[in-house]
Amino acid sequence: MGKSQKKRSMRRHNPMRVPDSHLPKGLASASSTSTKNEAILPIIQKMESPDASDRKWACVAVSNLIQNDPSTRRLLQGKNVVGALITRLTDSEEEVVIEAMGALRNLCIDGGYDICAEMYNKNILTPLKTFIPKISGMLSQYLEASKPALENTQRLMYDFADNMITTLWCLSETSNKALNAINAINLIPFLMSFLVSRDKLSIAPVIAAAQCLYVLTDDNSVAIDTLKSDAGYLSCLLTIAQSAPRSSISNGKDATDQRRITLGVLSSGILRNITPLPQPSAASAVDLDKDIVLPLLHPVIASVSLPEIVSNAQKLVDGLTSEPQLEKLSLKDTPRSDHKSSAELELEQLEATLRTVQLALEILTGICATLPEPSAEIEGEDEAEDEEIDVDMTDDHEMMDADDMNPVESETHDGSGKFTVMSSLVPPLLSLIHPTALSFNPLAASSPHPPTTSALSAIHISAMECLNNIFLSLATSPSPSVSADTEGGRKVWNEVWASLAVVGTEFGLGQERRQEMWEVGVGVLWGVAVVWKGTLSGTEEQIQTLIQLCEGSSDEKTKVKCIGALECLAQYPHSITSNQIIAHYLLKLLPPAPASALFGAESMIQAASALIDIYSDETLPYDVNFRQYDMLQNLVASVEGIRKAVRGIDKKKPGGRELRRRGEEVRDNLIAFIQYRRRLGLQS
Repeated sequence: MGKSQKKRSMRRHNPMRVPDSHLPKGLASASSTSTKNEAILPIIQKMESPDASDRKWACVAVSNLIQNDPSTRRLLQGKNVVGALITRLTDSEEEVVIEAMGALRNLCIDGGYDICAEMYNKNILTPLKTFIPKISGMLSQYLEASKPALENTQRLMYDFADNMITTLWCLSETSNKALNAINAINLIPFLMSFLVSRDKLSIAPVIAAAQCLYVLTDDNSVAIDTLKSDAGYLSCLLTIAQSAPRSSISNGKDATDQRRITLGVLSSGILRNITPLPQPSAASAVDLDKDIVLPLLHPVIASVSLPEIVSNAQKLVDGLTSEPQLEKLSLKDTPRSDHKSSAELELEQLEATLRTVQLALEILTGICATLPEPSAEIEGEDEAEDEEIDVDMTDDHEMMDADDMNPVESETHDGSGKFTVMSSLVPPLLSLIHPTALSFNPLAASSPHPPTTSALSAIHISAMECLNNIFLSLATSPSPSVSADTEGGRKVWNEVWASLAVVGTEFGLGQERRQEMWEVGVGVLWGVAVVWKGTLSGTEEQIQTLIQLCEGSSDEKTKVKCIGALECLAQYPHSITSNQIIAHYLLKLLPPAPASALFGAESMIQAASALIDIYSDETLPYDVNFRQYDMLQNLVASVEGIRKAVRGIDKKKPGGRELRRRGEEVRDNLIAFIQYRRRLGLQS
């Protein structure tokens, strides 16, 4: 059982905001699925026009054409639109540069890693680096001037800064090579300047700077050390997190308040990324998680209504025109990178709300990954984080023998009272795992609004990851009061199954998020089944679904989770039929059964361990299956095959040493178990 860690794959642009995996590969297929073929060539030609207004028009057109349209994005990529836009970043006309930067930013957040990698390979960082001192200089002029600059001029600068910083944020997640190149720019002082002067600036570039900082401080020692070396930076981040509204982030809330909440959430995430904080400092004097992060994040996840947001989004989508009218693009007004309608801007605001919820869940996933909390001491927290790396291969016996540290009954302040993990975190997390009408791509078509779908599916998966970590913590450190609440366990079990039932099991191209939901969800089921082992009985349909997922998955860890959940269900004392079905399936995963060849060593080891656990108490009612179907002989026949499989585990591969150790332990336990059952001499 492994805890979910904060992962780069959960960021905004990966999975892609506008996915294209459902499309066949190749430009020919993109051309056949795009309705805008005729517009591509004029755009590329005008990008190189001697007339600045044509070049500007072409950059604006790119932003309009790619909106929620992966086919056209692919076509433009095939015509080297990335290279053409990067060239325009050094254009002699400022307005062209502004529009080119906006188009590149939109390509980044819509297209994900592939486009970001292409931008990096085509040397986008060279022009971007030249913009940093220019923006810094303009910021200083605005802040120091006795008379404020024209509103239009300021807005242009803020929009440009927002677009450039967002592009750098996306690029920093492309590869280690790109991250190292961005580290060399020394962006931290530039980004922190926006946060320090946040009260005097537009909120959009401030949030973009915080987003970039949040990503750069994720397991990146260069950025972390730079931030920690300046007490002023730490004080600024702490002030933002402490002063952020402790309230819900909902569809009807004022946009300014929502952005302040978003900024606070980001600041708390940055502070968590760089912990432990240096002493002495104002930030090191507080209990970051209990006093700041949880009180800030809890209202964000507890009061958001996904059905309400989806209802409003559907109304807005229904009111959108189906095709952008390129011929109606006006270049007479002030240059602007988006050129969006009011409905499109409202949809973006809804998406921003969803992304803040996703961000809060991502940070909570990290908090839940460190449970149980042994103490407030930094050394104890570090030890817990180190130990969680190895918990993946721990079997249920070892989990139940862990030190008696109880995360569930430890009190956590919410600003006005106290709450426990089970009573305050689990209910809102359960509400966020239930899919809506826009949560996943339809099986036979693309989403009516891909950005909303991308955000919703990310929320469901992030909420599942939080639950996964909570119930793994409970499995590792049992709480008698929680385990005794069998009704509560059944409620959690049923809610997780209900959400997964809506997701469905039809995977494939364009349905990767459905599959990921199941891969995380089955880990939650395993954790819940361990906590309430012996009191949860799975239905026949649930058992068959777990078996089918185990057989159909190509991911070894998903197979192990399925086996773990089945093992727990088999230990419901009064369900003799379910026990028989599960045990016979687990025996098929052991050599010399032909089906065992389709499973890896980790699955085989888990199945053997499961059978030992299930039949370790011969007094239970379902033990009749072990005797009646002569399972002892099957286990005897499997010993040599398991021995060979364990011996064949490569200890040099990642996780190989630990898997080999566990395999040897299970092999020895199996031999001892066989001897024990033989000594019992029980007959059917």
